[in-house]
Amino acid sequence: MRNGSDSSGRAKAPSGTPAAAAEAALDWVQEGMTLGLGTGRAASAFVEALGARVADGLRVTGVATSEATAALARRLDIPLVGLEDVERLDVTFDGADEVDPELDLIKGYGAAMVREKIVAASSARLVILVGPEKLVARLGERGRLPIEVVPMAIPLARRELAKLGLDAAVRLDERGEPVVTDNGNLVLDAKLVPPLDARALECAIVAVPGVLGTGFFLGLADAVVIGDEAGGVEIRRRTG
Repeated sequence: MRNGSDSSGRAKAPSGTPAAAAEAALDWVQEGMTLGLGTGRAASAFVEALGARVADGLRVTGVATSEATAALARRLDIPLVGLEDVERLDVTFDGADEVDPELDLIKGYGAAMVREKIVAASSARLVILVGPEKLVARLGERGRLPIEVVPMAIPLARRELAKLGLDAAVRLDERGEPVVTDNGNLVLDAKLVPPLDARALECAIVAVPGVLGTGFFLGLADAVVIGDEAGGVEIRRRTG
């Protein structure tokens, strides 16, 4: 039996933390929904779990937040549309790199944060899937904030970020080449030291010409599904 399939050949979610959260997140899915499909390890586990349900007859439509997610969804026969084809998404399922007690997030270690934020903002609900290692007491504890920047604007952005007290470097891949987003832009990773005023910092950063967006996802998540390696799941919901 190949990895990623059951004995019938259908795709299934991988074992471990993402699988537990992915299976629990499926409780938000109903027949006929249009779903936002996030990017990254946890989001891919959800897409795999969703693909198994689709193979069993569930009818849903997805909007992918990255080319990698779109390729995975197509392989699993999950129908895809663009945002221009739908008025509103029912739920978006995605991962996160940091989650604080108020369910504010930092995302973007997978370099898809701008598309992820567009899809999340187009959705009635945003459900985040993480393992317990992504929980933080204060945003910024893992030390970096991804920022997507038009290539021409990199020098300007780095100077303006320095004025905000942020040291930022262009993200490089394993070959030492700049990481290029699906939008054709570059990613600056800015060093963070909490405590910080995330909302004020977000406003200041996105005001810099050439900055398309940051990894701050503030006030967007409706629920966070936390899955552990033993298969346990905790669900935290936004209040107020």
